[in-house]
Amino acid sequence: MQDAAAAARLPGSGLAWLDAARSEALQAFAARGLPDQRNELWRYTSLRAFAQRGYAAQDPAAATRGVDAAWLQLPGVEGPRLVFVNGVFRADLSSLAALSPGVAVGSLASALRDDPEPLRFLLGGHVADDDDGFTLLNRALAADGVVLKIAAGTVVEAPLHLVHVGVAADAATAWHVRSLIEVGTGASVDIVEHHLGDAATGHFSNIVRDISVREHAHLGWTSVQQASIDATLMRRTHIRLHDDATVDLHALELGGKLARHEVRVEMTGARSRFVSHGAFILHGRQHADAEILVTHRGRDTVSSSVWRGVADGRARGVVHGRILVQPGADGADGSFYNKNLLLSPDAEIDTRPALEIYADEVKANHGATVGQLDEHVLFYLRSRGIPLEQARRILVRAFCLVALDGVQPQALREYCEALLAQQLPEASA
Repeated sequence: MQDAAAAARLPGSGLAWLDAARSEALQAFAARGLPDQRNELWRYTSLRAFAQRGYAAQDPAAATRGVDAAWLQLPGVEGPRLVFVNGVFRADLSSLAALSPGVAVGSLASALRDDPEPLRFLLGGHVADDDDGFTLLNRALAADGVVLKIAAGTVVEAPLHLVHVGVAADAATAWHVRSLIEVGTGASVDIVEHHLGDAATGHFSNIVRDISVREHAHLGWTSVQQASIDATLMRRTHIRLHDDATVDLHALELGGKLARHEVRVEMTGARSRFVSHGAFILHGRQHADAEILVTHRGRDTVSSSVWRGVADGRARGVVHGRILVQPGADGADGSFYNKNLLLSPDAEIDTRPALEIYADEVKANHGATVGQLDEHVLFYLRSRGIPLEQARRILVRAFCLVALDGVQPQALREYCEALLAQQLPEASA
């Protein structure tokens, strides 16, 4: 896969600093390869089946493939929209005319063509020790993505809508998307991300994001993942929070054959705050992996994460919540709670909360459970005349709704609630 992609001419080719960075990443990938289960962060996620598949390096027709515009709509999300189809930015499907003053946004491919020098610091860095094989491939082969900058003091009223669409192509295709986002001092913005897939096309999407939230700024991020049932979706999101910055993350993971999201949060600024809510609902042989890795570095920082998992059939889920409090992060307050439901004897969910504390005057706690529906509560509902399957669905739905706490606008939350209800697996007797 990487050999074919390396042969393609990528945006920015010919820039000495970018060519050097890409070459270094490819060499590191050749040495390290894909992560295996000896890597602690990949202990419960096997890539054997993925490694045996072949992918086309790109979809030559991605820029012209038809997509129903109505498919791109989300209730309550009526602001500017950026659409990527099979990894390629589509200006014809996007809507950027209503951008607020102080918002600069465009595609990575265009930025590398028209004004690459401001990206040199972000894209020209050396390989890091914690770069896994997918991150290295993204460093070497990213051909497009989002470049977004919110100017200091800008309050963006309407959510920005970011859509990633996978549609049928001549062959299963791999694409690598790199996004660079900066929320300026005192600015505020909400982003709604939507992953869609129209068929069991088996594409491979590899997304890396670098997000900087400056002093006193706020970022709200809601992710609704409905990738194709045969798709592989790998995401790594780096978030750096400066003094008094806040980030609120909501994630609903529904699609994909293999879907992983690794969220790395660096709370470098004093009094910064990170809150995340998430849920995955898995059917058949789906595999979902959520890695929430929070590092407290500044004083009096606060992180709070609540995640839910549901699996039936032979599905497998993984949840890893790590809170690391570094020396000097006195007054930090971190928590991670994860609860999971197994609705089939063949389903499996592995949960691993972890705390590492190297500072004083710290509050940190975690908890995790894996179980089945409470038979006493089921009996109570059935005694009130509710059929068994309906009672089970009521309980599972209520169990997952915590992932949507705080989602705005209200129309989007109601849509997500309906979507969640549609995706609930049938509980076995």
